[in-house]
Parts: sequence; structure tokens; C-alpha cells
Amino acid sequence: MLTETVTSDIVVVGGGLAGICAAIGAARQGSRVALVQNRPVLGGNSSSEVRVWVCGATAHGIHLFARETGIMGELYVENQFRNPDGNPYYWDLLLLEKVRAERGIELFLNTEVSEVEADGPVDAREIRSVTGWMSGSERRITFRGGTFIDCSGDGLVGDLAGAESMRGSEPRETFGESWAPERPGEDMLGSTILFYTKDVGHPQKFVAPPFAVDISATSIPQNRVIRETMNGCDFWWIEWGGDLDAVHDNERIRDELQAVCYGLWDHIKNSGQYDADTLSLEWVGAVPGKREYRRFVGDHILTQDDVLGQTEFEDRIGFGGWSIDLHPVGGVYASEKGSRHWHPDGNYHIPVRALYSRNVSNLWMAGRDISASHVAFGSTRVMATCGVLGEAAGIGAAVAGRLGVGPRSLAADHVPELHRAMVRADASLLGVVDDDPANLALGAEVTSSSSKRTLASTRSTGRITLDHDLALVLPVDPTLGEVEFLVDAAEDTELLVELHSVSRPQNYLPAVRGRSVVVPVRRGRSWARADLDWEPDGAQNAVVVLRRNPLLEVHQGERAEPGTVTMRHRDLPPGEESPEQWRYWKETLHGTGICFRAISPTRAFGAEQAVGGYARPYGGPALWVSADAAEDPQPWLQLSWTVPQEIATIDLVLDDDVNEDLINLHHHRTPDDTMRTLVRSARLEALVGAQWQEIARLEENRERHRSFSLERPVRTTSLRVVVEDMNGARSAHLVALRAYGD
Repeated sequence: MLTETVTSDIVVVGGGLAGICAAIGAARQGSRVALVQNRPVLGGNSSSEVRVWVCGATAHGIHLFARETGIMGELYVENQFRNPDGNPYYWDLLLLEKVRAERGIELFLNTEVSEVEADGPVDAREIRSVTGWMSGSERRITFRGGTFIDCSGDGLVGDLAGAESMRGSEPRETFGESWAPERPGEDMLGSTILFYTKDVGHPQKFVAPPFAVDISATSIPQNRVIRETMNGCDFWWIEWGGDLDAVHDNERIRDELQAVCYGLWDHIKNSGQYDADTLSLEWVGAVPGKREYRRFVGDHILTQDDVLGQTEFEDRIGFGGWSIDLHPVGGVYASEKGSRHWHPDGNYHIPVRALYSRNVSNLWMAGRDISASHVAFGSTRVMATCGVLGEAAGIGAAVAGRLGVGPRSLAADHVPELHRAMVRADASLLGVVDDDPANLALGAEVTSSSSKRTLASTRSTGRITLDHDLALVLPVDPTLGEVEFLVDAAEDTELLVELHSVSRPQNYLPAVRGRSVVVPVRRGRSWARADLDWEPDGAQNAVVVLRRNPLLEVHQGERAEPGTVTMRHRDLPPGEESPEQWRYWKETLHGTGICFRAISPTRAFGAEQAVGGYARPYGGPALWVSADAAEDPQPWLQLSWTVPQEIATIDLVLDDDVNEDLINLHHHRTPDDTMRTLVRSARLEALVGAQWQEIARLEENRERHRSFSLERPVRTTSLRVVVEDMNGARSAHLVALRAYGD
């Protein structure tokens, strides 16, 4: 049998979200990429073959302003528009289309890599090639490249190359992790198979196969929630095989999981306990969705303390936010809860040193096989975070190749270059400023037609009894003075208002209490005014807490002001054994908030916010917002230089409301197909001579990151974007305006 040879700059093995984002991220940097996937479809556990929800840093809305940007965010936002009902086949199609749109990617489906050529000493191996078999086509293909990215999930490429790896759980003493066991173990998170049902409108019978599990003879009905309305990933707890080898016992695990699925369906259909007469079984998975296997060792191993302590890595290349989410070894048959969770206070950083092998010099990894302890892996394993890490690995590999260095040298000596490439790509970074000397906007004077100067929501749409503490997150720049709240009092009483600062710029929880104000409130309706008198050292968020008083009703507003969120304090549930792990505050009144007026003017939304600085909320909203359309119907943002500039490319980063929790197969439904905060249409103009000349247009836009390469560079002293229409917001929103020469 002849062997074909494909030569690329970068070979990505694995076509799940990590591999997709790695391939696209590298291709957009100009690299030639071979993307090798062993299944007929892309998407891995998120594909129509497995159908797991894509979860990430928002943790189902636990964390605020946390949704991913970059390629993962691009997929989320486009899927929201195309696929409002969460059709898994439409998700497959979107992934395939995004990969095929990149001319630098050569895609190889149905290709199982099983051979790796590597040489060198144990502590300095180097991969020369990988070889796979393309089933159906009977092609044996060898992939050669300078760099390899293992996004296979199971980590076969790295293992065959001799990369140092870990499996199972490390003992507590290794990393000082309180959630690690006292002794090491081979136990891992199990695999899952899901099923879909459908109401066909007429009676349907179901005859269970003889191998179906008798659910009534197990503890499942007592220990797991079962409803006839559940579908797909609602049954995430159909998990098994944690005490087996997830790879070598894959078929045994698959058979047991399918037997559980059929047994559950038999229980729902035929036990008489459910209203399921017209329901039919529409789909049962045939591919187990694996959670855990090998984890490679990099120059840094991410740990529990890094996740919960939110370690401030200088070489950060992405972030996560899902809880440390560990499951019992017994899976579906376990008597304990199907999962336990420990949330960090906000999003945490992940370093580039966790994305490459410490003993294979040209091996990057992304997805389930990154350098993390078993406990930290309980958070990083979710697919949106895997996608973020894939993009980081792809960009990192491309930048390293361009510089002619290896991953370790990139991490040690070239982090600024890596960060600049990632910022320009709008990758998911927290706390990294745009300081790229190629961005001509950094040397410009920035002005605008207007900017939002006040924060207020005064139109009431209802009332909420203050029977729990409420908290209002407010951006503060430069001061926070008097704040008023619209309340109704059943009798004369008092409102206790507390000012809290947050512990980190990406956190939105009350951390350090400052000023407390007791506000007398007379019976009836009034604006309760509290003077909070705070002038922080720099722009940051404040959390204003309204303490519980059942005699008071707080009014609900019609909309949430930019950068603001209302949260509700939740009591510890009865029987909760770990109060330190309970998330007491969660957003409420999503998209609306409470009625309030901040009297002090703000500069949190000034024109200067759109140049340099951060490209996502961090210590504040980090965007320009114009005055309302009634006041400024054609808002503009302008760059001006003292000497003419040659501009060839203009980048816009628009506001896609990263506080809106999106999900690919719709665990929940977000009302708008297009984010209302996105600019819908705009024109880009350059001052040529004494006249403004249109040089590019944005029309029917539903994307966050738009780049315009001009047919001919324009020479100008002024550039502006004029917003003509939004997708529903009352004012113009712009995260960043950037300009580049050739």
C-alpha cells in the first residue's frame, strides 16, 4: 500500500473544538495547517454524534461578563443566529463551514493517526511526522510539519512521541490540593452516551431489548432526576467507566451506557410513572463522550490553587471559569450526587506553559490533554475552554514558527509578541492591553460625537420584595457619590446600603466592605438616596449591596445599563455540606436590573476606551458608548493624527454582550438571534483633503470582530467610524477601533 505525504507548517490532530480553533487560529496567522480528524464530522463531543452542550467560562451564567471571544465566541454568536433551536446538525455544518472558509487549512476527515515518528533523547524528543489511515478511502497518509498540536483528547500523538504524561488523580501532597485524594488513584471521570426523544402526536410503544438495564433494580430512580421532558444533555449523569480504562475499555463502556439509555427509556415509557404515551425515541448516541484520559506535563502544571486563587500568570493565553467539577467513580450507579462543584470567584488565567510538552520540543497540546492536575482539569475540560486553549495553541505555534523559536523559548522570551497576535485576533484574554506598535490608533487623538455620561434606569416595570439581599454592580470612573434607588415602603423604615469593592478586575462579587449608609425611607414610593463617597485609585467595579428588608419593594427597570448587573443573594440549601463552595450571589433580573440613579457623572464609556486598553470587561466595561440615539442619532468615533498616516487595514471590535450566556444546543434560549449591542451598519470614513470619503461599509452585521483590508491604502490625518444603526441597543457601542499600515 502506497503512503501519501502531506507537508504543512503545523499539523493539528483532533477535530473537536480544541482542534478546530487551533487550526483556524494558526491559519489566520498565515500558517499552512493540516487538520486531521478521526471521525466523519467535526466537533468532537459537541458534534451530532455525541451532542454535549458546549459550556465554558460563564458556568451557565454563574460568572458575569465571562463568555468567550475569539474563534469560540465567533462560533457561539453565529450559531445563535443560525440555529435558535439548537439543531445538532446545524452546529456540525457551522463548524465545517468555518474550517473550509480558511484557505490555509487542509482537512482530513475519517483519518485515524496511529503512528508517530519521533527521535532525540528522552528529555528532548522531536516529532518528525504522524501517519494515519483514512477509512473508506483506503489511504495511508503521512503528515510532516515543523510543529504538531495534539488535540486528540486521548493524547495518542503525544504518548507515541514519548511525551511525559499523567493519568488518574494525584495524591493531595503532590500539589497541596484539598480536593485531591490522600493516595494516588487510576480513577477518572467516566464517559457518557445521551439520547433524544420526540413527541410524534400519537401513541408509541417501546419494546426494550434484552440487554437493557432494569432501572427499577438500581438506585438511579432514587438518586437522579428523571422527567419525560428531558432530552440529550439533560441526562449528562448517564456516566460510567470511571474505574476502567476509557480507551482500552471503550466498547465495554459504550455497551453499558447504551444499555442504561434503553433501560431509562423503558422506565419512562412503560413504568406508568410518566406522561410518555406519544413520545418516541428519536436518537441514541453510538460514540461515548469521554471526559478524561491522558494529561501531558508542560513547564507549568495548572492546579486547584491556580483555579480558585486566580493566579495572575504573566504568560496568560486564555481563561476558564467553569467550576472544579468532579464526578463519583460509580457514575450513574453511584449513591452520591452526580457531581460536586467548587467555583472560583471569577474567571482564572491559564499560562502558555501549560500548552506544550516539557520533553517533546515541537509538541503543543490543547483540550482535555493540557498540563493540569486532575483537580484543575475538572474545570478546564469543558469544551468552550478547550476551544479557547486550541486557539491559543494555534496562534502560539504560528507565532513561534514565524519567530523561528520553540514553544519554551516563546514562553520565556516572546510573550509580548504572542499577546499582540492574540489581541489582534480578539482571542479570549483577560487583563492584556493592546500595546501593539503596529496599531496606528495608539498614536492618535481620540474623539467622539458624544459619550454616555450617566448611569440610570428610571422607568419601572414592576416591583420586587426585598426579602433577600440585592447587589448592583456599577462601573466607577473616577468616583461614586450619591446613588438613588426607587422603592416602595409598607411603613416608615430604613434601607441599609453597603459599598463593596471586588477582589480582582474580572470578579463581580462583594469582597471588601467599605462605606455603609442607613437611609431613612418614608411610607409609600420614593427615591432612597445613599452617599457612598468613593474615589478608588483607578477605574474599577463597585458592588452596592441593598440589605434585606421585607418592608421594602425595589422597582425593576426596563433595561440594564451597560456594565451593570443586579445580583441576588441565595441562602445555603438545606443539607449543603460545603458552605465555602456555595456560590451565594447569582445574577437576577437578567437584561433589566433595578431602578437606580448614579448622580456622579462617569467617564467609563468615553471615546478613549476604544483605543488601546482592554478588549473585554476588566475593571470596568472597556468600551465606548455614545449618548442615546434621541440625543445623538449618527454617533461617530474619530482618530486624528498630527501627520498623515498610510492606512491599509482597519479593525473593529464590536460589543457582542459577553454577559449573555450562549450555548450551542440550547440548554436555555436567549431571546435575540443577534446581540442587540452589536453595530448593525456603519461607514468608515477617511479625511482626504478637506472632504470625508467613505472607504468601507459595515452592513447587516451580526459579528463582533470585523477587519477591512482596503484595496488601496489611504493617506489621511483623520479616520472615523460613523454608526448608522444598531441591532436594538439605544446607543452605539464600540469596543476597539484599530488601524494598521501595510
